[in-house]
Amino acid sequence: MSANPSAPPPADHVRALRRFNRYFTRRIGALDDHYLGQDRPLGEARLLFEIGGEGASLRDLRSRLGLDAGYLSRMVRALETQGLVRVTVHPHDNRLRVAELTAAGRTEVNEQNRLADELAEGLLAGLGGRQRDELTAALGAVQRLLRLAAITVVRVDGASRDARDCLAAYATDIDARFPEGFDPAALVRPHEVSGDAGAFLVAYEEGRPVACGALRRLEPRVGEIRHVWVHPDARRLGLARRVLRGLEEHAAALGCAVVRLDTHAVLTEAQAMYRACGYTEIPRYDDNVYAAHWFEKRLSSAAKP
Repeated sequence: MSANPSAPPPADHVRALRRFNRYFTRRIGALDDHYLGQDRPLGEARLLFEIGGEGASLRDLRSRLGLDAGYLSRMVRALETQGLVRVTVHPHDNRLRVAELTAAGRTEVNEQNRLADELAEGLLAGLGGRQRDELTAALGAVQRLLRLAAITVVRVDGASRDARDCLAAYATDIDARFPEGFDPAALVRPHEVSGDAGAFLVAYEEGRPVACGALRRLEPRVGEIRHVWVHPDARRLGLARRVLRGLEEHAAALGCAVVRLDTHAVLTEAQAMYRACGYTEIPRYDDNVYAAHWFEKRLSSAAKP
């Protein structure tokens, strides 16, 4: 069950994104079969870049580039035929095939990087220093928001492998941050966050779990949010708020009128996020030894039990 925002975007937003895509792909030469003046289209050039100096398994390349296995295999074979890539079996896992650049492939990628830098420098040359700063900041915001948009948030069983792996990563994370450490025995149990008892959400980026959050019932019409966690590589995207919003939606669907949560004194960024998301600090409601602040939020769209 998806926990992504369900409201369709306005038509003018869709048109604006498509208009930008058309302009940008034309401006950087993505439509040219001889990208950057080299004798290959953008797809093959990008594949060479992703293989890079360290090489990469075909499995990783499929995941990284979002390519169909058959299409990727055809591109790799074409580059092999041209003497730019060699494919071998992984030394420690004979199920994996690994693509590596040949000497000719490394020479082409070096030239590709030089030409790409020239293209970027040419685009920036027409702007002043302040405008370049503005463009760089805007590009960072675009990348952050597009990453966030591509992440899916899904409800999973609390006993699933991804749920338990996320909780283990959460426990490791906060054990390092809490002065007193953290005992994993304090984590929610699968039955508390599955079925009608609650919900467990996992966020996936390109098939990889990068965030989680749990919801369990405290009492009739009252839910509790636990263990909102984001992988370090996916922080500062706004993903924690998205997971939190998804948990609130599931709480309302389960008939909760109120959700509560607690947090540790050192987690100041979490406290700031909860306040910004409409949570009000309340007196202690549980005996959690790690908690120093307790919050509550009333839900406006709770389903009737």
